[in-house]
Amino acid sequence: MLSLAVVMPAGAQMDASQRCTVKSGPRTAALVELYSSEGCSSCPPADLRLNALRQELGAGADAASLVVPLALHVTYWDQIGWKDPLAQAQFDARQAELLRHQPRHVAYTPQFFVGGTELRGWDTQLPAAIRRINATAAAVNISLSATPGAAGKLLLEAEAAAPDARTGGELYVAISESGIVSKVLRGENRGATLHHDAAVRLWLGPVSLAQGRAQLRREVNLPANWRAEQLHVVAFVQRAGGSAILQAVSTAQCAKGVL
Repeated sequence: MLSLAVVMPAGAQMDASQRCTVKSGPRTAALVELYSSEGCSSCPPADLRLNALRQELGAGADAASLVVPLALHVTYWDQIGWKDPLAQAQFDARQAELLRHQPRHVAYTPQFFVGGTELRGWDTQLPAAIRRINATAAAVNISLSATPGAAGKLLLEAEAAAPDARTGGELYVAISESGIVSKVLRGENRGATLHHDAAVRLWLGPVSLAQGRAQLRREVNLPANWRAEQLHVVAFVQRAGGSAILQAVSTAQCAKGVL
C-alpha cells in the first residue's frame, strides 16, 4: 500500500507555494488502519491509541515516514442510537474486503489492521508489528504531491512504480483530518467528548498497476467544514489479489520542514 499525508501548519492558507512532495524510501512503511465508530463504547481507547501512535514510536521524520495511521469509521453502529458523522458505507466495504484475506472473517470495532493484516493484540503488539514491516525492503517506489490552490481546491498526484514490472497492485488516495472533537448525545457513548485523529474524509481509487506502474491525479474541492491546517493526504498501494501493503509514504513530515 502507498500512503501520502499532507499536513499544513496552523493558520496556513491554501496556495501553491505550500506544495508538498515526497518520495518513499527503501524500507516499507506500515499502514495502520483502525475501524471504529462513535457508537461503540469500546472504541475510544483504540482511537486514543491511534492518535498517540507516532508519539509512541518516536518524534521526527523517521516516525512520520515509517507509520501511516488511518481511522475509518463504519456505519453499522449507526442504527443503535447515534449516527457517526464520520462514518461512510465504503469503509464498511473496505473492512469486509480486508477480512476476505484473513484467517477469521469477522468484522467488529475497534479492529486494527497493520500492513493489511488484522492485529487482535493491538493494545500490546502494535509497535512490534510496525517494526516487523519496517524491517522489510519495499516492493514499490512512490512519488506523491499535494498542491493547495485557490477557492479551497487541492491537487493530488500520486505515482507508484515497481522495479519488477510483473508486480500487481492497486493504488488508493485518501484525505484524512485530525483534531476532530465530537460530543456524543446518544448511544453507548452518550455524554462523552471524543477526539479523533487521521479520520478519513475522502477515499479515491483503486487504480490498478499496469506493467508495474500506476498514477492518480485528482483536483478536490475541500468542504468548508474541513480544517485545512488539520488535513492529511494519504495514498497507498495494495497487492493484487491480497491485502498486503507493498509500500506506504506520508508527507506529514512536510509540516516539520523535513522536505
